[in-house]
Amino acid sequence: MDMAQHLSETELSAKILRHAVPKMSELNIPVTPENYAVWYEYYKGINLDLKRAIDGLIANNVSFTPSVNKELYKTYIQVHSPEVIEKVQVETQVLINGLLAKIASMSSGTSRFSKSLSEFDSALKDEPEPIVLQKLVEGITSELDEIINANIEMDKSLNSMSEEVDALKTEMDDLRSVVMTDQLTSLNNRRAFDKEVISHINSFSQSNFESSLLVVDIDYFKKFNDVHGHLIGDKVLTYVAQALKNSVKGDDFVARYGGEEFVILLPNTSHENAQKVAENLRAKIAARNLTIGKEKKLPLGNITVSVGVASLKVSDDKDSYFIRADEALYRAKSSGRNCVVGERIMETPI
Repeated sequence: MDMAQHLSETELSAKILRHAVPKMSELNIPVTPENYAVWYEYYKGINLDLKRAIDGLIANNVSFTPSVNKELYKTYIQVHSPEVIEKVQVETQVLINGLLAKIASMSSGTSRFSKSLSEFDSALKDEPEPIVLQKLVEGITSELDEIINANIEMDKSLNSMSEEVDALKTEMDDLRSVVMTDQLTSLNNRRAFDKEVISHINSFSQSNFESSLLVVDIDYFKKFNDVHGHLIGDKVLTYVAQALKNSVKGDDFVARYGGEEFVILLPNTSHENAQKVAENLRAKIAARNLTIGKEKKLPLGNITVSVGVASLKVSDDKDSYFIRADEALYRAKSSGRNCVVGERIMETPI
């Protein structure tokens, strides 16, 4: 593959990335390697069977559920998936290999020039004839011109490759952001939470600062969905997500854990203060009477949440930390919902 061909394919990959990720977001499709492989092939346009299948699903308003996404991948991609999924990594490696080849070529030219200078020095000591000396000078001049030209080409290649690497990095950063974001609520998603909570534990478990975790669950959400439908249910999820986001500050971390469940990490927050934060959140959400629609208002009544609170301990890992908060949430729901319950303190928090 020559450089011109490589750059053409890299530009194609970048173009596909810019189209595929927003479309997946629009259709609420998680940006996993398998799902992205499906949509990469779709926008590449050479897998006609896959294109017809997806176009048919969109035309018939079929939801891209996990089972639908899995079937598309299994039917149209699985045999070729390693090639598709690793394409961006391969293109990055080609960029690096091209740069290394340029450097190696330049190094080879410098070595030849150094050898020629040594030979020229030896020849001068033998007091050569003027015509021989002229040829030696011409040879040195020619090789010096080659090195100068090589440096110019190297500079051009470096600039071009730098632009390509920067563009690729930007698009990978954008993709990483999408992968870490819940597409419905725009909060961090569970993948982001799993990463953040490990960092949270590493930062605070060995320090003198207290830190806490809230697990928040919308009460009777399944029943609400059954009565009003999933579209209205999604609007309620978005409302609660925004309320949680607006009620925290600083380094507090909010994520949608899954379904109607949310998590909030509260660094530098004691168990007592975390319960106060949770109670404020609960009261703020419960106080609002929700309606849907601009002209014909559909009353939804009060949406309430239950909250479980746990504080970080020296012995915690991400699972034990979450489990204690989740157990507190279970007790809150068992106590009638629309309330905050702290963990049972069996060990002194850090």
